[in-house]
Amino acid sequence: MAQAKTFTQSELDQVLRFISTKKFALRDRAMILTSFWSGMRVGEIANLRMRDVLNDDGSLKNEVRLSAAQTKGDKGRLVFIPQKLKDEWASYLTTRKVQHLDVPLFHTENRLGFSPNGLCQWFFWTYKRAGINGASSHSGRRSFITSLASKGIGVRVLASLAGHKSIMVTQQYIDVNDDMKRNAVELI
Repeated sequence: MAQAKTFTQSELDQVLRFISTKKFALRDRAMILTSFWSGMRVGEIANLRMRDVLNDDGSLKNEVRLSAAQTKGDKGRLVFIPQKLKDEWASYLTTRKVQHLDVPLFHTENRLGFSPNGLCQWFFWTYKRAGINGASSHSGRRSFITSLASKGIGVRVLASLAGHKSIMVTQQYIDVNDDMKRNAVELI
């Protein structure tokens, strides 16, 4: 099986422009950017609940503590949330009336939570309809890891952020591109 496509910034922008025309544009944007800016797996995104992202006072958390049931490998992990993703979530949450913190963060048109498989399909078809070939629900996660690697973040930190037990797994996620090589030789 081929690895998921890593996106360039222009490809991500293309997808964001495409979804901006859709009925659930703020939700869709928040789901896409959660993948790209947190590195969460699609199943983890599907399993997010309001209580995972909101503090008791209604403010957004700086970290999301995923339980073992929400992750792959039956081991919980801590996901650090960048401010720009918190801003996206805040914008999306203006479309929601949160009364119970156990409801899914992201929901379908029928107000039901996405299943991991359903969200996987949603990502695939969204990318395809946006004109991006070779992309999958794992593309955001792989792009997250590759982007941080290109900025000099060490593989041990990347493995921890990704929730990988082995740095060898993390290294397989890093897609080397010409810009990374160009920047590397400039360090000489």
